[in-house]
Formats: sequence, structure tokens, C-alpha cells
Amino acid sequence: MNLTSKIAKDLLRDQLDEWPLAKTNFDALKGVKSKEFQFDDFIIKVQFNPARIQSSAAKVDAKSIQERKCFLCPANLPKEQKGIPFGDYQLLVNPFPIFPEHFTIPAYEHTDQLILNRYGDMLDLAKSLDKYTVFYNGPKCGASAPDHVHFQAGSRGFLPLEIEIENIPREIIYRTNELNVFIIHNYLRNSFFIETKNREQAIQFFKQLYSLLEIKEGDNEPMMNILTWYENGIWYSYIIPREKHRPACFFAEGDDNILISPAAVDLGGVFITPLEKDFNKITSDDIKGILKEICISNQKMRSIIEKLKR
Repeated sequence: MNLTSKIAKDLLRDQLDEWPLAKTNFDALKGVKSKEFQFDDFIIKVQFNPARIQSSAAKVDAKSIQERKCFLCPANLPKEQKGIPFGDYQLLVNPFPIFPEHFTIPAYEHTDQLILNRYGDMLDLAKSLDKYTVFYNGPKCGASAPDHVHFQAGSRGFLPLEIEIENIPREIIYRTNELNVFIIHNYLRNSFFIETKNREQAIQFFKQLYSLLEIKEGDNEPMMNILTWYENGIWYSYIIPREKHRPACFFAEGDDNILISPAAVDLGGVFITPLEKDFNKITSDDIKGILKEICISNQKMRSIIEKLKR
């Protein structure tokens, strides 16, 4: 069976009929609170989504991971959860959604969350699921299962990034006849944006960029989040190198605490707060501070760009 957006939508419909937990949490999305903050040429939304507490507060240290069953392994899935095969992966409905239509796409094999040799798989998923945005959270960049490689996919048009990308300032740094690579300016997130009709050229550039990003001590890959979608024969990939996993406010006590663990969705413009106290009190200055803390600095960005241009 070839995976398509329609097949994904049909799976979601069937799962909502058969799986009470999923139905409850998707129904709850209709009542989630949200608000938005206006910055220069863009907005960032904040969503109060209590069902996401399991992901935002997930313990991802080695000891905690070893002590729990992997919830993405086929043998450990809830009996109600059904999957659609896609090569070495299967498409599953995410029972703790952010998007109106939200999927997780884990590999069948229990293997670490690493992107270098799987970026082509991400492009293939985006082409097959062309009504959705596919995203990747690095093992220390919001992935709640860093021990099991997986992607996620959500409804297109939900993230402000997808709408704003055409209008926010950007500078082209690399071009071929079928590939354009931009850097994004003045977006509070130093990032790279790829437009391409050529899958192999995108993979080649991604590997080049990957080789220039810092791998911190004790890590197996550079910290990053990626969002990718496919439209009218063109792949679009938004790549955000990271400096930190979680901001200081995540660990703070008392009034300074904000339980937020930014991942691809947050960097796409929708901050997820699983606690109402944080939804109520978060400010635009908090958002600026969090993004400045977890994304790479202007100096690091310039250094990467200079190496790419050589």
C-alpha cells in the first residue's frame, strides 16, 4: 500500500472511532486555549494543552529511558493503536495531539533517534503526506523517545512558519539549478531554509550542513529540529540548529518556573504550555529569552555560513 494523505486521514478517522483515549484528546483540542504575540513581521502563538504534559516533562536521561518500556516499539503499542506501513516505518495516530490531525511515524526497529542517514526518508514522507508537515526532533531537542527513531506529521497551515516563510527576511547563501538555500534573519531563530525539486541535492546539502554543526560532548549528533513539507513538486525544509535542550526556566523554582521544552512545533511558531499557570503568565519577553537561549547565536550562525561558502 502506498501511503497518501488520504490514507492517513482515513486512519485517523478509524482510530477516533475505535480508540477512546485518542478520541478524548482530539476532542479536547477543540477547547484548548490559545493566544498570540506579535513580533516585527511574525507572530508566535501559545497553546495551553494539558495532554502534552507527558511530552513536555518527559524524563529523557539515560537511566529513566532504560527503566521504561519503549512506547514506540510495536510490541508495546496500545492494543487499540493501528499502523500503516511506510518502508521501515509505520504511521500511527498520535494520541496526545497538538495538531487537528497529528501522527507519529516510528521505525519498526528500536534504534536511536538520529537523522543523518534518514533525512531522505523525511523527504519521502513529506512527498507521500503532501497535506501535512513532517517534523523531526533531535534526541535532545524535544524528542520524548530519543531511543527510538521517529518523525511526526501534522496538519499543514497550523504553524505560523508555513505562512510567514515567504515574507520574512532571508538571504540566499547557496544555489544550483534545482536547489536554493537561505538563511533566515530577524526571526528570533537562526535557521536554514531549503527549497528544492531535487531530492538528492537536498540530501547532499543537508549532509554538508550537518558536518559543520557542533556535536556536543556526550551526544551522537548535532542538536537540531527540522520541519519539511512538499508542495507543487518542491520540497521545503526548515532546519533550526540548537544550543540547548531546555531553557533555564524549565528548571527554575517558584514564580520563575515555566514548564516548556521547545521542539519543532514551538520553533515553527506554536509554543506548547501544558500547565495553565504558564499559559497565563508567559510574556513576549519570556518567548524572546527562551528562543535566544536554546537557538544558536549570531556568531555561531556566521561561522557556519562562512564555512558553507568556502
